Amino acid sequence: MNIIGNMFSADGLADLLLRLPAVLWAISFHEFCHGWVAYKLGDRTAAMQGRLSLNPLAHIDPIGAVMLILFQFGWARPVPINSRNFRNPRKGIVLVSLAGAGGNFLTVIVCALLIKIFPRLLAPDAMGKLMINMLAVNIGLGVFNLIPIPPLDGSKVLGMMLPPRMMRTYFFLENYGMWIILALVFTGILQLIMTPIINFIWNFIWMRVVLSLF
Repeated sequence: MNIIGNMFSADGLADLLLRLPAVLWAISFHEFCHGWVAYKLGDRTAAMQGRLSLNPLAHIDPIGAVMLILFQFGWARPVPINSRNFRNPRKGIVLVSLAGAGGNFLTVIVCALLIKIFPRLLAPDAMGKLMINMLAVNIGLGVFNLIPIPPLDGSKVLGMMLPPRMMRTYFFLENYGMWIILALVFTGILQLIMTPIINFIWNFIWMRVVLSLF
């Protein structure tokens, strides 16, 4: 598939414009949820650095955003946290790490409920395409971030469950994490891992929402 060529066709540019709001929301809410949960657990680091915000400019990573637009999974700039401010650092890190994907899946649930209440939102027009993108991008970002490859959120959850010696070795991979992820993307391995999970969630939402409308 010629992704770049399709992007600069008339239909491709229209799809890009309709995907962009979904990407910006998915990134912003994902990072906001990290910061908000950290704040609730006693760490004000994100708030003091202006990251407790829904403004995409506070969170966007150019490469991660392009990945989201092209492949429906990517990343933002990580929200800074200081786990020493948590009463229970291990539990705090796990909760903060899960909060980002949780925000994406919450968005999916809210969009699905809106479609159920207002079926017109799925009309074959710009609004319908926007809603489809909101579902697809948030599912993709949520699933992607739960993969246990450092520095993705899933790695922090898994890391907190490992013995100290294994944890140090595991998190050492973070120095090479982005290269590992990019290699998995361009070899197609990451898509092979993610696609069944994304399809399962998508089909579950589709059957529970769309098919129940008729």
